[in-house]
Amino acid sequence: MATTDNGTMTGGDGVAPDLGKALDEALAKPRRRIPRGGLVTGGVVIALVAAMGFTVLGLGVADNAVANYDASSWLWSRAKSEVARVNGLTGRVDTRVEVGQARNHSMQVTQTDRFLILRDLTTGQVSSLDLATLQVMATTRTTSGLGVSIAMRDDAAFVVDAPQGVVRQLDPRSLVPIGEPVRYPPGIAGGTFDGTGRLWVAVPSEGTVSAITPAPLPSAPADPLPTGAAALVGVSNPGSGGSGGGVSPALVKTVTVADPSHDLAVTTLDDGVAVLDRTSGALTTVRGEREHKVVLTLSGIGAVPPRTNGGEVPVTVADGRQVVVVGESGPTTQFVVPGEGDQLRPAVAWAGRFYCADDRTGTVHVFDEHGQLVDTIEVKGANGPLELEVRENYLFINAPNSSTARVVDDHNQVRVVDKYADDVLGDDPPKDPPKPPPVKEKVVGKPGAPKAVTATAGDKLARVSWRAANENGSAITKYVVEGGPQPVEVGARQRSIEIAGLTNGETYRFAVHAVNGKGAGPVKNSNPVMPTADVPDPPASVTAEARPDGTVRVSWPAANGQGNKIAKYAVTSSTAGATAPAGETAKTELIVPAGDLDYGTQYAFTVVAVSDKGAASTPSPSSDTVVPFTVPGKPLNISAVAPDAAGTITVSWGVPTDNGRPITGYAVTVGGKTTQTAGTSQTITGLPAGQPATASVTAVNEAGEGPAATATATTIDVPTLTLGAATATTTAVSVPMTVNTHGSASQCQVTLSGEGRTVASGWTTCGTITIDAWRAGTTYSYTVEARNNAGTANGGGARNVNTGAVNGTVACNDSGGTYCDDGIGVYTGTRQVLAEAVGDTPNGTGYGAWCKKAGTNIKAVQYNNNKASTWWVQITFKNNARYIPFAWLNLNNGDNINGLPTCV
Repeated sequence: MATTDNGTMTGGDGVAPDLGKALDEALAKPRRRIPRGGLVTGGVVIALVAAMGFTVLGLGVADNAVANYDASSWLWSRAKSEVARVNGLTGRVDTRVEVGQARNHSMQVTQTDRFLILRDLTTGQVSSLDLATLQVMATTRTTSGLGVSIAMRDDAAFVVDAPQGVVRQLDPRSLVPIGEPVRYPPGIAGGTFDGTGRLWVAVPSEGTVSAITPAPLPSAPADPLPTGAAALVGVSNPGSGGSGGGVSPALVKTVTVADPSHDLAVTTLDDGVAVLDRTSGALTTVRGEREHKVVLTLSGIGAVPPRTNGGEVPVTVADGRQVVVVGESGPTTQFVVPGEGDQLRPAVAWAGRFYCADDRTGTVHVFDEHGQLVDTIEVKGANGPLELEVRENYLFINAPNSSTARVVDDHNQVRVVDKYADDVLGDDPPKDPPKPPPVKEKVVGKPGAPKAVTATAGDKLARVSWRAANENGSAITKYVVEGGPQPVEVGARQRSIEIAGLTNGETYRFAVHAVNGKGAGPVKNSNPVMPTADVPDPPASVTAEARPDGTVRVSWPAANGQGNKIAKYAVTSSTAGATAPAGETAKTELIVPAGDLDYGTQYAFTVVAVSDKGAASTPSPSSDTVVPFTVPGKPLNISAVAPDAAGTITVSWGVPTDNGRPITGYAVTVGGKTTQTAGTSQTITGLPAGQPATASVTAVNEAGEGPAATATATTIDVPTLTLGAATATTTAVSVPMTVNTHGSASQCQVTLSGEGRTVASGWTTCGTITIDAWRAGTTYSYTVEARNNAGTANGGGARNVNTGAVNGTVACNDSGGTYCDDGIGVYTGTRQVLAEAVGDTPNGTGYGAWCKKAGTNIKAVQYNNNKASTWWVQITFKNNARYIPFAWLNLNNGDNINGLPTCV
């Protein structure tokens, strides 16, 4: 099985029984068990190519890795920039390999039991790993973007250059070419292996599909070329030679499956190929010498997976969420996939069921052979494409943007795979994406008229080109060209066609209309043309240059008019499976406007010279391949939050479209200050407190900065206090308060002052704070503060509050008059010591009671109703703070000693 241009997983079906032994021998001897999650070192990886930036992050127990080697598949994770080897039997990761400088890049993963080839779509870098040793064997460069793909089976590897129409075999050990390439007209499609080892390629311009068999792999690999040296991959004329010793891959079969210029999609089978004519809706299967065509009734443009296992081919119409399953004799069942939108991947057949992935919702809907929905597999955090591959008797479901994948066995049991297993290295898994937005209801109608229909005449032929018509809510299935010997149907992606069988000297005018699921749109007529044998020569060569402003400059030398003046040149673009007019000009260069071509997609160009007699040349040779590019898109899902830190905001965003060139970093601007980062989040400090701060984020690539995405967050501020009326008892003061925290958790503190003493409550939860007083009947001043990570605020200055007063009366009820004649003694301390006595106070004298203090136990015996206590009460006696035993002082609060604070 081979990769597709959108980077889906690919792999071969071959078995290498000795590879387990090879891997075992590559591990250190005597055998050592390597802890899961540990960094693999020593003899496990002998010679990694440092320039590639590959790092093996984790290898499972050696025995486990070897025993399950043939039931595994390598899955890509964009956020981690690594591939993980997933054991299909256990659903666990045993090895992770980090790929340098590929974070958030799309990756084509092609694998067999012996080799793993990675192609970075963003940079075009291709790397080959030997899976027996986990050694990087070779690297090279291709043109970046969609267009070039890699196909492998067993020891055979091919690079398929769809825009150029070149298919070249490579030695997977060195990435050096083997023999001569197979050449087709530009704009081929397919390039996947069937179960018998044939590589199938479709040629839409000819309406054919052909099979290629690989040349034998040389016994020893040739020396790899230096990285980037005319890289032999993705270029149309790299020269001859290589490691094949003169043996080349062979074109062994060509079958006509459609009219020329129909859109073709290829899915290889266990024993051949099935080709979907997307223009007419016919499915042609080629198995050995048997060819069988079935005409399907589809509601729109159909699609097939790169590889189909079993005898039935599912054809998916994303626009109508319809799947038609086709067997040998015709359709066997059809069903509608639940949900909304048209982001369906082609359904994949596996173990008697059909798996249909919805990229929009991150779900895979599972149908049985009768078209009944039997399961829905949700891939948490998919947030983008879902890649389905049947390999080693398992179906692997990978979400490159997620930390998880799924493995389905041939009994339809589903296992969840943690691709970031064992926390080897790197960031946390990406956050769950937001729920997909609701699908806007389409207003569906017939298509509009084609635009800019032009015709040029050749020798007994005419070339008709046009720009796409408006779809009006339903994908265009085909164009119909009338005005020649008979009407011609042309694929929706083939907007340039040659009409042959015309008569020289006769005038022709052509009419073109589009067809979609709602029917035929209006006709658009071309200019009149007159075929002639008096045609100019084509330009000798064509050069293309992609420019940072999104335009593409196509240039060529002036053509020989063969006695006539060259009036104009018509330029045609070719990409994978498609050709379309790029424009016309009287000059020897054409600037294709920005946006006319898809950014990140490979294009090649041919040019036709048109004389002042209206006669056109044959097409020129194809240009080199270029990838249109411009500045990146606006960062996605930007958000700004203020963390609990002074003057700080944190900005996060999603990776935008790179628009044809790798994103090299991001510029984050806040308050006129710009910070550069390679990540997708940035923390900005030093901002004013309590102020809104707007962050502007732009992505940067080779073309410059893209449009900005903005988000605003307000930094935390010092808290604001609102005080209520303080209350006091005889023993404590309570201060109520409310606090606006301004985004940061806050604490409060009350400070109480009086009688020469100051006490603070300490920082505690805000609300009502109670602090113990140390003197009853006293006026206190208090202050309140609140603090958070932004600073401290006060409550507006000191305020006063009075604690409740407690009075006492000296009580000595001496009926005989002998004990209380001189009164009750008052002391400097809390014991009856003559040296500390300061005088007596008469019975019945009143005092203000300030506080209590523990001291000598005093028994009043019969003189105060046998009142006894170890407490002494502080009073003012002769203008000083003195103590009197509580046994001789009756308080007016019910004689409750606990109604007094404790003296300090």
